[in-house]
Parts: sequence; structure tokens; C-alpha cells
Amino acid sequence: MPVLMIFIDGVGIGKPDYQYNPFFKYGFKTFTEIFGAIPTLENLTIEKNNKYIFPVDANLGVDGFPQSGTGQTSIFCGINAPKFVGKHFGPFPYSTLIPIIGEKNILKHYRDDGKKSFFANAYPKRFFDYLKSGKTRLSVTTLSCRLSDIPLNRTKDVRAGKALTAEITNARWNLKLNLNMPVITPTLAAKRLLRFTAQNDFTLYEYYITDHLGHGRYDGETESTLKILDEFLLTIITKLPDDVTLLICSDHGNFEDLSVKTHTRNPALTIAAGKNAKQLFEEIKDLTQIKSAIIKNCK
Repeated sequence: MPVLMIFIDGVGIGKPDYQYNPFFKYGFKTFTEIFGAIPTLENLTIEKNNKYIFPVDANLGVDGFPQSGTGQTSIFCGINAPKFVGKHFGPFPYSTLIPIIGEKNILKHYRDDGKKSFFANAYPKRFFDYLKSGKTRLSVTTLSCRLSDIPLNRTKDVRAGKALTAEITNARWNLKLNLNMPVITPTLAAKRLLRFTAQNDFTLYEYYITDHLGHGRYDGETESTLKILDEFLLTIITKLPDDVTLLICSDHGNFEDLSVKTHTRNPALTIAAGKNAKQLFEEIKDLTQIKSAIIKNCK
């Protein structure tokens, strides 16, 4: 019973604001064509044809803006990381969380259970050179793999159609890293991810550019980038095989409110579709419950 988890950094559910909420300003077919509406703080939960949009608490009882290091640890390890640390912390995980990530991450759980887990993202040579230098500031996902002896994909895997870049089409690798990668469509990238999903018990894909857009790092690219993500997700959901459970989740709000360049305390956007979508929708109320709900319901 394959599970596909797509983690999208920094996306919450916000106001119906046509100036500062990009989903309203530019449109988002994944919402309007599949669910018939864009979620808002006044319309947090949308259900249609066994597909669910719903809010998930990212604040976890801790003051301040949620951050990626603690939020992602909560998602992938099933613990209240900000309460454990005593504060929200990021973008990288707090030092005392690293042993927990090594022991409790969901990729390791599947592997230790004798099942096939796969992290679909690939990294360029520059990243592996960074690792060789001895530096250790890594995201929760890369730490999960490194501490669990799960191999990370490389440029050659992207070229062979066996992995994806974190920006879907490969175009940003060419622009930012001066590489000569084949540029693919979001639809092709989605079909490849669904192929990986069919070959594994648990497949994880991470997309981070939404958080960068929310912080204003890629000014002027919001509409074009959102269209890529929209086509990608729309293809994933509409082409999802009947036996696959899909969970799209985020660690905190940010992108849904471009009036500020900080994170928000809005509920994190979550979408469930496929085989066990209803169970995930009913059981996941905050970030700490994502791992346990997947493991319990998607055996």
C-alpha cells in the first residue's frame, strides 16, 4: 500500500486576499479544479470526492513564529520539537534534536520495518562537496537520510529520470548552478514521482521554494513558480493510482501572506487524497500526528 508524501515548505492557509495571498492573486487550479474552492481562514476544511484540504496546527503550544527546524522534526519524527527545545527554531534543526532525527525519522521507520523508503530529491555536486568539507548544517530531510544510511540522489540520477530536483523542472539548477540539465515539464516530473511511488512503500519529495518566495528571496518569480507547482500537484492528484495514499503537508505558514516576509502562525496547509485519505484527515490535527497517522493507517 504505497504512500507518497510531498512536503512543501512554508505554506499555510490564509485570508482571501487578492493582493497578498498568491493563491487568490494568481489562481491555483489544484484548489479550484479539484476542490472547487481555495481554502481560507474562514473555509479551512474542504472535502470533495474523498480528497481533503484541512488545517494542521504548526504552533504546537509554543509562542512565536513556527520555524522549519522544529516544524520539520515534528512532522518527520512525530514529536513536539519546539516544546522539547523550548522554542521554535530554524531553518536547521536544533542540536539536541539531531539524535532524535537519526532515531525516529519516518524514512528509517519504513526501512527498519523491512519496507522500501525512498527520498526522491537529488542534490548537485556542490552539496556533496559541502558534506566533504565537514560542515553539518543540514535540513531535517537530508539529516534523516545521512543518519539512517539512506543514500542521497545525485545529478546523474536526475539525468536518468530516477530522481527529481527540489524545484521540479531542473531549470533553476541551470540558472543558479550553471549546469546543463534537461529541462522537464511539471507534468513529466509528476509522472516520474508517481513511478517512484509505485516502486516503494514510502516515497518522500520535498519542495522548498514556496518558503523562499514568502521571504522575498525570489522577487518577481512568484507567478511563474506557482504555476509550475500547480501543474505538478494537479497532475499528481489527478493521476494518483487507486492503491496510493497521498499526503501533502507543510511545516508553517509564510507563502500565503506576502504582506510580510516572516513566517505566520496560520494553520499549515494539508491535503490528503487516495486510499486512506479519510483516515489521515480525521486523525491529523497537528504536525506531531502526521508520522503516526501514516504508519497506523497505511500498512
